Amino acid sequence: MLVFWKARLVLLAVPKTGTTALEQALLPYADTAILNPPQQKHCTVRRYRGQLQKFFEQRGQRKLELMAVVREPVDWLSSWYRYRARDEIRGTANSTAEVSFDTFVDAWLNDIPPEFAKVGRQSRFVSEDNGSIGVDHLFRHDQLDHAVTFLEGRVKARIEIGRSNVSPVRDVELSAHMDVRLRAEAPEEFALWDSLRDR
Repeated sequence: MLVFWKARLVLLAVPKTGTTALEQALLPYADTAILNPPQQKHCTVRRYRGQLQKFFEQRGQRKLELMAVVREPVDWLSSWYRYRARDEIRGTANSTAEVSFDTFVDAWLNDIPPEFAKVGRQSRFVSEDNGSIGVDHLFRHDQLDHAVTFLEGRVKARIEIGRSNVSPVRDVELSAHMDVRLRAEAPEEFALWDSLRDR
């Protein structure tokens, strides 16, 4: 999470959406950076409102706006699945190396997912307590250049982003049956993505 106090902007780091690369490029321009531990780096809208908003905002000042990037839901889950299949965590409770993508998605849909599928939900990350979207500026992962252009305008600097936290290459295909089930049981994830379709 990066805070640009003068630009009145907070970049929330939704996991697996390219925000680590954005953070690395923008770090020199940030007034505050929370890069670790991961739970604090990946601060949700609700946590920001409850724990950090009053700390960063001052009475009489214009509020800080929130921005975030989200990813197409199947692609986002695929990225998590591939990331957790990496060799360095093979054999741990977090590893997906020995399970299929269908099994991963099935586990993720559980009310209490097992450790390997405990990755949260994008819709919850960017939502207020009442379920409404709490982010002022929301961008699509497949159009990251739009987020870069926006950020360049706010921080008044040219930004060059690289790639970071890239998930391992692995053949990933969701069965038609599981795709139908995912869309039926996690409609809020697809509604969030569809709301950005025309942007």
